[in-house]
Parts: sequence; structure tokens; C-alpha cells
Amino acid sequence: MSESEPNASASISDENILNEAPEVIEPESGSGGEGTLGNSIDFHIQLEESKQKYLYLLSEFETYKRRMARERIDLFRNAGKDLILELLPVLDDIERGLEVMGQSSDVIAIREGVDLVYQKFKNLLIQKGLQPMNSVGSEFDVEKHEAISRMPASSPDQVNNVVAEVEKGYLLNEQVLRFSKVIVGV
Repeated sequence: MSESEPNASASISDENILNEAPEVIEPESGSGGEGTLGNSIDFHIQLEESKQKYLYLLSEFETYKRRMARERIDLFRNAGKDLILELLPVLDDIERGLEVMGQSSDVIAIREGVDLVYQKFKNLLIQKGLQPMNSVGSEFDVEKHEAISRMPASSPDQVNNVVAEVEKGYLLNEQVLRFSKVIVGV
């Protein structure tokens, strides 16, 4: 054997390895190359179906976002609608009272009428969750009161307490709607 023979056998074995390598890599199927082509087509079909589903879901989500934005705008625009509908009778009573005030000179009857409208209005607001705060005599609380002035306390008990209320504060459903403007004793 010459030195060229080992090279020749090496090249023959390299060709056999190269020829056998594609068979190992290809998945086994009934007709060889057609199986790979069929799998590739199936993958493309699945990919297209997935793309269509994604586009459909994206379109649905965009529609949902637009609808929610429109509903939110409508909610803010009409948020007070129910309260306003319930306040309209009070407005009607005030208008009737103004007509009577122009025609009548009986101050006591006008006062009684205004008091009835006030009570009706106040009761409606209380039904909606409005509560007046009673501040006079209570301890000054920065979460409920706004101190606009200080006044010397007449007794040591009134130090750091609310001596007078300039503007009444209100709670709406247990949360401060408007702070009481108060004078605090020092």
C-alpha cells in the first residue's frame, strides 16, 4: 500500500459521511423530501392563522378601548344628571317663591316659604350623603378645619379649640368635601 491509499480511503469515507448526514438530519417520513415540504406548508398555514387571530384580537381590543373612552367621557359629562333631576323641584319652588315675593308684602309668609324650600333642599343633600360638620367647641383638626384667624381663649379649656365658625364645612360620604373655616382659641 502506498501513502496515497490512506488518503483515498479517507476521501471515500468522507463522502459516505456527507451522503449519510442529510438522512440523519431530515425527519423520517413516508416519502422523504415531501414530508419536509408538507411540514413547512403546515407551519406557514399555522403562522397565517395565528397572524389572523392576532389581528382579530388587536382589532377587538382597539374597539374596546374606543368604547371605554367614549363611555368614560359620557360618564363625566352626565355624572350629575341624577342629582340635577332631583334638584329641579327645589329650583321650581325657589322660582315660585320669587314670584310670591314680588306680589306679597307679608314678610312672615315669605320667610316660612323660604324656610320650607331650604329644608327640602337640605334634606335632599343629606339623602345624597352630605353631612354638615359641627366644629364650634371641638378640638382644632387640620384634616377638617382651616384656621383663618386666632383669638384669645376665654378659658384654658378653649385653647387649641374652635371658638367660632366663619364658614361651615361638609362631609360627603364620610370624606371632607369642604373644610370648615374657623377661628381657633390660643
